[in-house]
Amino acid sequence: MYIKGVNLGNWLVLEKWMSPALFEGTTAEDEYYLPRQLSKEVYEARIKVHRAEYISERDFVAIKAMGMEAMRIPVPYFIFGDREPFIGCVEELDKAFNWAEKYGLQILIDLHTAPEGQNGFDNGGICGVCKWSKNPEEVEFVLTVLERLAKRYGKRKGLWGIEVLNEPITESVWELFDVPNRYPAVDKEMAAGSGPNTLAFLRTFYQEAYDRIRKYMPKEKYVVIHDGFVLTAWKDFMREEKYVNVVLDTHQYLMMAEAAGCEQTIEGYTCFVKEHYEKEIEEMEQYFPVICGEWCLFNSLACGCDTKGGQSVLNGVDGAKEERLTLEEKNAIYRDVADAQLQAWQKGSGYFYWSYKLLTDTVNENGWLGWDSWDLGRCVDFEWFPTQKKK
Repeated sequence: MYIKGVNLGNWLVLEKWMSPALFEGTTAEDEYYLPRQLSKEVYEARIKVHRAEYISERDFVAIKAMGMEAMRIPVPYFIFGDREPFIGCVEELDKAFNWAEKYGLQILIDLHTAPEGQNGFDNGGICGVCKWSKNPEEVEFVLTVLERLAKRYGKRKGLWGIEVLNEPITESVWELFDVPNRYPAVDKEMAAGSGPNTLAFLRTFYQEAYDRIRKYMPKEKYVVIHDGFVLTAWKDFMREEKYVNVVLDTHQYLMMAEAAGCEQTIEGYTCFVKEHYEKEIEEMEQYFPVICGEWCLFNSLACGCDTKGGQSVLNGVDGAKEERLTLEEKNAIYRDVADAQLQAWQKGSGYFYWSYKLLTDTVNENGWLGWDSWDLGRCVDFEWFPTQKKK
């Protein structure tokens, strides 16, 4: 098994940096506060238009033409419309399955958020809050959402698998990214008690999630678990015969390599990828099929400034105000880091690029130079991403 795919980020789970216009007229930095700062009518209108226009049937045709075989679709915990004030999005996911099956594509459903937060990131739905795993009622709620997803889509031809939770943070990355300061909570009282998830909790949760959803999914469909940013910690996990077609997902970004001290040069990036990402994926492939479920070409060198581990103007970090690299220099950077990363993922069982598209204006808005590399469509158009090579 080797899967090539792309994430449909910012479609059903919002990330402000990917589509800032959605947040205009508010101070909200995440999806939790957006409906709380807009009237019900304005919020619902914005969301409905966004979902209808951001991804359509045409995009599935374009993804197929890129040579991709699948898409990872992030969905929120309120997908079924039972957590006010949020709007459910199961109808959009239904459409995605119909489009995918028409054009011969597969879908990995990715439960991307959890109530009270599983990582404290903006992409977890609420900045600076990470208490979900400490609330048994909310843990049970997430398990019921997974069950409902498995019941609805488990036997669909277009289903590749279900990822039980995106990026539940553990201690090392909580400290590396200094989450409380990088993603400051609006409500300090709500954030009180926040902290990383334990590996012991994740192991128990993953086993329960597997049992809940496998009964609705044929054995050839995959159950995907995230490594909690500790790829090699899972060697002794789910070794029993009952666990079938479990895939381990790891997210490996160059900005994380930078935060860990990687030198911001082509040689620095390629060496780090080979010595760390490639080696660890090859090692863990002995225990699970390993996919790199999120990665991209973004790096500080191509931005022309140190982004402090992928921080933007939204984090208070000013980006370069003018291009400091020639087109040839930028092309060389992106093509070399693309080749290095794709070679690393070949030691495993596939990848999903983050992300398919980006609505941020990287030309007219200050501070966003270099951020276009998060957009696979642009990377393909600029020939930074080698779509014609068999990977």
